[in-house]
Amino acid sequence: MLDFIPPIDILLQLLINGVLFGTMYGIAAIGLSLIFGTMRIVFIAQGTMIILAAYGSFWLFNLWSVNPYVSILIVVPASLIVGSGLYQVLFRKVAREGQFPTLLIAFGLMALLENLMSVVFSADARAIQTSYAAYALTFMGLKISFTRLMAFVMAVAGTVGVAFFLKKTLLGKAVRAASENLEYAMLVGITPHMVNTLTFAIGIGLAGLAGVATATAYAFDPFSGFVFSLKAMIALALGGMGNVVGALLGGLLLGVIEAFGAFFLSGGWADVISYAVFLLVLMFKPEGLFASGTSAKP
Repeated sequence: MLDFIPPIDILLQLLINGVLFGTMYGIAAIGLSLIFGTMRIVFIAQGTMIILAAYGSFWLFNLWSVNPYVSILIVVPASLIVGSGLYQVLFRKVAREGQFPTLLIAFGLMALLENLMSVVFSADARAIQTSYAAYALTFMGLKISFTRLMAFVMAVAGTVGVAFFLKKTLLGKAVRAASENLEYAMLVGITPHMVNTLTFAIGIGLAGLAGVATATAYAFDPFSGFVFSLKAMIALALGGMGNVVGALLGGLLLGVIEAFGAFFLSGGWADVISYAVFLLVLMFKPEGLFASGTSAKP
């Protein structure tokens, strides 16, 4: 029986790879969690917005030699503006009419952007090729990809930033108040559309951050976003709906599950195991595995 257990260094390498890979799921789920926790919108186009931001970072690097990590200063503010505009144009009138209209709008936006990117940028896979793209740190015999480690750092920074915003700032407290009880929040002067615009902008801003991380660490094409959206929803279910910290932890857990599943079974089984875990969590712990973390609610 012990012959089937790999050495501890292999298990640790699998754990590291899973955590770093799951970072992408987690960072995609953070913005999705914030939007859902405040507005109850299942924004299925979040992954597509990540890929759009990845193209932004890619072209900034290839056309003007802007370092991808410096491009954060351009891509994230642009994503905030786009998010604000998307809410005003597409979601403002239907935000209070339930999830079904908003889900259809988000699906239509995803399909539109995917096909638009495939026409404008072609369907070829892209990746930012930097001098450090293949560089790996070595620690106690374990290899850690530099770009994936930076993606992990960005995900943690995004999570801490959102948690601080929700807990410590006046606008963040307004977001939490509106998500908890909209009627009472309106009585104290909180405007629902202002809160929703701000929340949606931040959610898409996080997609911009995730896009830069994606462009530096992985190859992508116009249709990669759908997979991100699916895995982000699984991470969200694992972490708890509306739970920002739980979204990141859910993504990391999902990455670890897939890494070990692919190693002990095969790569094809990784997705099967992920979706099976997703269904089991919804059946037996629908509030999520990390329901006590920082969320859009108090």
